[in-house]
Amino acid sequence: MAATMTQQQFLNVIDRDEAEQRFREAVELRPLGSKLVPLEKALGRVLAADVVAQVDVPSFDRSNYDGYAVRAADTYAAQEENPRRLKLLAEALAMGVVPTQQVTPGTAVAIATGGMLPRGADAVVMVEHTQPDDDGLLVTKAITPGFGVSFTGTDITAGETVLRRGQLLSSRETGVLAAIGANRVSVWRRPVVAILSTGDEIIQPGQPMQPGLVYDSNARILADAVRELGARPLELGIVGDELGQLRTLLHKALQAADVVLLSGGTSKGAGDLSYHAVSELTKPGIVAHGVALKPGKPICLAVHRGKPVVILPGFPTSAIFTFHEFIAPVIRALGGRPALDRSAVEARMAVKVNSEIGRTEYLLVGLVEGPVPGSLAAYPLGKGSGSVTSFSRADGFVTIGRHEEIVEAGSPVAVQLFAGELRLADMVVIGSHCVGLDLLLGRLQDRGFTTKFMAIGSTGGLQAAKHGECDIAGMHLLDPESGQYNVPLLTPELELIEGYGRLQGVVFRPGDQRFEGRAALEAIVQVKDAPDCAMVNRNRGSGTRILIDRLLAGTQPPGYAIQPRSHNAVAAAVAQGRADWGIAIECVAQRARLGFLPLEEERYDFVIPKARLNQPAVVAFRELLAEPDVREELARMGFSMKTRFEQ
Repeated sequence: MAATMTQQQFLNVIDRDEAEQRFREAVELRPLGSKLVPLEKALGRVLAADVVAQVDVPSFDRSNYDGYAVRAADTYAAQEENPRRLKLLAEALAMGVVPTQQVTPGTAVAIATGGMLPRGADAVVMVEHTQPDDDGLLVTKAITPGFGVSFTGTDITAGETVLRRGQLLSSRETGVLAAIGANRVSVWRRPVVAILSTGDEIIQPGQPMQPGLVYDSNARILADAVRELGARPLELGIVGDELGQLRTLLHKALQAADVVLLSGGTSKGAGDLSYHAVSELTKPGIVAHGVALKPGKPICLAVHRGKPVVILPGFPTSAIFTFHEFIAPVIRALGGRPALDRSAVEARMAVKVNSEIGRTEYLLVGLVEGPVPGSLAAYPLGKGSGSVTSFSRADGFVTIGRHEEIVEAGSPVAVQLFAGELRLADMVVIGSHCVGLDLLLGRLQDRGFTTKFMAIGSTGGLQAAKHGECDIAGMHLLDPESGQYNVPLLTPELELIEGYGRLQGVVFRPGDQRFEGRAALEAIVQVKDAPDCAMVNRNRGSGTRILIDRLLAGTQPPGYAIQPRSHNAVAAAVAQGRADWGIAIECVAQRARLGFLPLEEERYDFVIPKARLNQPAVVAFRELLAEPDVREELARMGFSMKTRFEQ
């Protein structure tokens, strides 16, 4: 069916607030109904009705200590030097024992913590403030009426409202319910959310990967996000680009679920099948298709007989973000949960950001501590809508208005946090990515330190260190004047910790005669002007990009504009045939089973602001780097552990 359709543009882009208003006006935003559930299944549910205690808690006057039930007046003036003597009754009151004797003036009865206070007693003297005396008891401390006693109804009184509707039941609340004897509780029904992935290119995790296919990460993300909201996901799997099958599953979802989510379905470029299926719904049907957002412009919002039906963008970041912006509030309302109150923190934008006029942009950022204690710097996590990791690594987002084109570095921004509170990592590393650094950070995590790494290139890492916005910068920058790596670029406030040597070279597919058996520089000269030989570049600001531009001397071969952020990505592009050559480090080339022509050994070092040298995580990192077994493992990975002076 998809192959016979012609490409159409359905988008009629509207403002974000207008889209939300249309959507909410069409949805029945009220809880779905209540049900009684056993107390043991109430955790995480939302109360549908106030809970009124039918009993007092405690239901009797109860001792708070191991000691003796007494009349407080009989202890007045008691001291260590002048104790008061009481007659000890024969009874001992353990928990659950109903007293049979009455405490009269001048008498006392032994009582355990939690024991029922006998008639006549109005206080409990602690055992450590007494001494045995034949058949009596010496009291060495005076107490007042009520001391050591929880009287009936002190905690909860019969007829008191102990929990109110709308309360999310945690272990604290279920404990209250148990204390008043409730074995069942009225809760709001959990919304059922159907999730359907569409597209011939989508495959389930666990299946073998093939060129042109992608694993279905959206379904997993959405299902677990639905669970986090207290709702129940109904995972309907993947449907290919076949309109009839999609219609069938859509109507099945509408019958079984309270909310229906679709994602993907444009892989063949022959019309959005999800849109075609949803456009057939009525009352009112589609209320918005296309919202002036970045990410998330293609979102389609529809409602069928009060039920939300939403087509989320296929790219993961867009899908997750639009889910939380438009769908999560609806699911919360249907489940009786209050609206989420996101907290915000003030930060300074670390780098200049360009935005697109006409669209409200939600910019995912990672937060790091600034040079002034308590200050924060926001680093954009700009990997695009197709990134799976950006959302998981972000601390929050900055809203850039649709009429803003530039946010200058240093500008104050408000960051909406995803979590309830901001928890900064024990150590922040910014700069160039390296698989050796991955090893070191993993070892540091094993030792109980939390770490955050942001790959923005060696130049960006150096600037972050100069600004005091990271604990460590990983870098490999060549100073053209001295021919040295990293050291000449330091400033007085920075200290360099020697890392290791990495052999950079040209990577290519084995058997390619344009590279096989040649020297690296010779091969680059031969292919850099060849229109049929595509390269894969590196991101601006990285040390490898600086090396590439020096080697190309102004030439921009096919593929020059492709700028991944890691050596692994370069190797993958060459191995998959998307490019014919690139520059990466030797250990990555070996892992990818690529040919390798050595260029030069560079130094990958760690730069630390001197003000942060004594931070515990930084001290642990330096100690880790010096450990023999760690150095041996780095050497096995292909890194040179010789120092500059040993080379």
